[in-house]
Order: sequence, then structure tokens, then C-alpha cells
Amino acid sequence: MVEGEGNRYLLDEDLPPAVAGIARNLGLDVVSVHEIDRRGLSDRQQFQFAIESGRILLTRNRNDFLQMYVADFQAGLKVAGLLIVSKSLPNRMDSRIAHTLARWHEARGGAESFVGLDFLSG
Repeated sequence: MVEGEGNRYLLDEDLPPAVAGIARNLGLDVVSVHEIDRRGLSDRQQFQFAIESGRILLTRNRNDFLQMYVADFQAGLKVAGLLIVSKSLPNRMDSRIAHTLARWHEARGGAESFVGLDFLSG
């Protein structure tokens, strides 16, 4: 079991909402935009929500979010932590994505808020 304190996570619309439930069962603080009625909002709105709610955003939308993250960082704006989910973790493998996130969380101690950029692959 992973200690749930520290990093909190927001799953973007392009990831299956079941991942959030599995990850919560592993002790993580994870919500999906599907669960909190945020589907269909712009990438900017999702990124801003992650910042305001202190959550790391997980997405497959690499190009758009990388560009947004870098532009905001270079402009000195506050950024959310960003985890890009690789193609090696297909959406049909909800449990594998959740367990890979749990290992990523555990490897960082889970106690401090991550505001960088990383790739989640498995």
C-alpha cells in the first residue's frame, strides 16, 4: 500500500476513469475529470484546475501540455506537475496504469508536491 499523503493527481479526459478508482484503492489521492464533471473543457482549463487544486496532471496529450507547461514555466507562471502517460501503458490496461503511477509515487517518497515534468511508462 502507498502512503496517500503528499502528491495528489488529476487524470485528464484521455485516460480511463477506472484508473482513478484503482489508484485510490492503492492509497493514492486521484480524481478523474470524468468523475468531477470536467469533461470537454479546454486543456488550459484543465491545467489551471490542476494548479489551483494542487494536483499533478496525468495526460496522454503530450504535445499540447508540454507546450503549455514550457511556455508557462518560461514566463515565470505557476505550473502544475505534469506526468505524460506513454503509449507503453495502453488505456485498456487500467490496473497497469494505476500500479505504474503508484510505483512512480512511491519512488519519490510521496511526501513532497511534485511540480516538474516527467513521463509515466511501464
